Amino acid sequence: MATGGALAPTAAACYEAWRIRVRAHRDAAARAGLERGSEETWASAVESFTADPRRRDEPALDALLKLVEPGETWLDIGAGAGRYALPLALAGASVVAIEPSSAMANALRGGAQQHAVAGVRLIEQEWPMAHPPTADVALIAHVGYGTEKIGPFLDAMEAAAQRLCVALMLARAPSSAADRYWLPVHGVGRPSLPALPEFLRVLLARGRLFEVRLLPRYEQPRSDPQADLRFLRRHLRAEPGTPADDRLLAELEQQRAAGGSLHPVDVPLGLVTWAPR
Repeated sequence: MATGGALAPTAAACYEAWRIRVRAHRDAAARAGLERGSEETWASAVESFTADPRRRDEPALDALLKLVEPGETWLDIGAGAGRYALPLALAGASVVAIEPSSAMANALRGGAQQHAVAGVRLIEQEWPMAHPPTADVALIAHVGYGTEKIGPFLDAMEAAAQRLCVALMLARAPSSAADRYWLPVHGVGRPSLPALPEFLRVLLARGRLFEVRLLPRYEQPRSDPQADLRFLRRHLRAEPGTPADDRLLAELEQQRAAGGSLHPVDVPLGLVTWAPR
């Protein structure tokens, strides 16, 4: 579709711009000497990816459930702990959940058992995969921000979907709330990952027309006042009691004294749907 230029960048140009952003984000951790394995990262984040599958206070979930047609199969790519896979199954969809992290996969199994949810088949593999299943609908929910090779990722997603592709993405990546602390805590700036605006540019460059609904971001009720601090420590890789953690706590204290907040300004969530071919 695209032939290049400011108004119509090629798909290849969009893929490369996406890759550069993701690589720069990762390189910040390497420059600060804070690289760690992906499984360790996800294992520390499981609590953020669990939710009651019967909740009725999340606009994005309500919108997703309205897309479910009787008897359909949904492919949830990067299903995490089942935040959307389990509610979709309760709504009557047959769900194939793709999740490479063993910690997340175990949480999904536990959630399905705890809430008596059937109809979810779990495949513990990375996406794209060698022999992917097909489904009526392919879903990515907060997945793709940190994927360097976004082109092949979407190629595989579209090849697996027969009726519809669906993406839930924030206008700013979830980790962006912590990015501004990298410089004061580690002495290294960290650029934010690509998110919804860049994703839409990629789809247009691929020749896809889509529908976008902007929804309010859902924040789970939190009874633990330390949840925000744990979020920042996880994304900053600042272990309690370390000099980095001391700098983080000092930065947060200055922010509170100035009347600031741990949370960024309200970030809209996009529900994107498009035909796979």
